[in-house]
Amino acid sequence: MMAFRGLKAIRALFRATQIQEPAYLLGSSRSYTTGISNVAELNNGNVCSSLFHGALPWTSRNAMTLRSSMAVELPMLLSEKRLLSTQVKAPAQARKMGGLTVSMTSPGFIYEPYAPREKMPFFRRWFTRSGWRRTKEEIILELKSAYAIHKLRKSGYSKNLFYKEAVTVYKEINTLLATGDKNTLRKAVTEKMYSELKNEIKQRESIWSKVYWEMVEPIEKIRTLRARVIGVDPKDLEKVFIQITLEFLSKQKFEAYDSKGSVVSGDKSKEVLVRDIWVFEKSLFHPKSFWRLCGRITL
Repeated sequence: MMAFRGLKAIRALFRATQIQEPAYLLGSSRSYTTGISNVAELNNGNVCSSLFHGALPWTSRNAMTLRSSMAVELPMLLSEKRLLSTQVKAPAQARKMGGLTVSMTSPGFIYEPYAPREKMPFFRRWFTRSGWRRTKEEIILELKSAYAIHKLRKSGYSKNLFYKEAVTVYKEINTLLATGDKNTLRKAVTEKMYSELKNEIKQRESIWSKVYWEMVEPIEKIRTLRARVIGVDPKDLEKVFIQITLEFLSKQKFEAYDSKGSVVSGDKSKEVLVRDIWVFEKSLFHPKSFWRLCGRITL
């Protein structure tokens, strides 16, 4: 009798999460999480990246953790497509002022930052109330990612094309960090991220005079952890930003020097396996928009 009630509850749970989108959406996010071991012909160049599992060697791990206190969760009634995304209010400088309209270039926060979830035993997941709640939450999270990736694909992107561009941006940003080129860096990241990276460069330069960084190609692995849609106009579902959280696994070489040219940290003859989790953002309604780094997540 208990098992029969459990099955009825599970059926009701899945009915509650159905949306008016093709069934293949559920598989979209999973297909995006397939790691690739080869990324074709990316830009060359040395890069200075966040070592030691997502934190730069000259910064505190805790300081790198990003939280989204600004995100306001909408009621999760999945009968409408608009509820698979969140709506944000444009900042004052991005609203109409007289006859002038300034476009919003970034929401300024990470919507629902990725965090790994503990595994749940099979019996507890399917035969307890807490397990059913957990299953429902995870289905909703998957639907949000699938919807975001579906929007991305409608704009003309494929998985391989997106991964290729993401690795290119990953390398370019780290190259700019290594050289300390703040002017060019500003164009590759969001405003909030630029402020953080500028402070990191300043802190690093006060300790080390020069930094060597190199990524051994091809990249070991890249996969999607989360995808989200952020709407800026409740009357227009096409005015959205896409945020994609990617995990990079790569072998890197690092060495730091003092003002006399002496090695004070690292060893560029050794390869270190590094895991980075970066959040990329792109507007789907700005002409000629491109992917920019909007945050990094440390687990």
